[in-house]
Amino acid sequence: MSVNAKVALLTLIGALALVNWSIFSKEQHLAEGRVVYLELAPVDPRSLLQGDYMALRFALGQAVQRALPRAETDQSRPWRQSVEAADGHVVVALDDRNIATFRDLYERQSLAEDEILLRYRVRHGRVKFATNAFYFQEGHAGVYQPARYGRFRVDGHGELLLVGLHDEQLVPLAPGEPTR
Repeated sequence: MSVNAKVALLTLIGALALVNWSIFSKEQHLAEGRVVYLELAPVDPRSLLQGDYMALRFALGQAVQRALPRAETDQSRPWRQSVEAADGHVVVALDDRNIATFRDLYERQSLAEDEILLRYRVRHGRVKFATNAFYFQEGHAGVYQPARYGRFRVDGHGELLLVGLHDEQLVPLAPGEPTR
């Protein structure tokens, strides 16, 4: 076997190992992460009609947006105040149903018993948690219209994975027969 073939084989083995480790890590995160619900903010209902996904925004994101320091306003567009791209953690309190509410931006302060950290990212002036869209099978838009909460699994670093959408009473929304 030539040196190039050995290098290619080792590279392939390394890439497969990394992919499998990533899959294993996400599966552990889904299985063992703490359940947290984030309230959905109103979104453009047309996103449901555009096909097979729902654009997501979270009320918590709006609170983080208000708390973040503002970048200088673009004088050519004074109507648009931007927030610089940033990554950080927000301190949230969890109620008895694990619904998260904003407490503060994390600045290395101690956390109370009912508080945890959630990681956020600011991109293009918008605060995002894990994802900004929920994809579903074609024809199931009506199932997700009553969505009021996103259910997440949170790991020890505050990383979130979206598990599903829930209604006002935290009942999971799941497709049955397609709706049109």
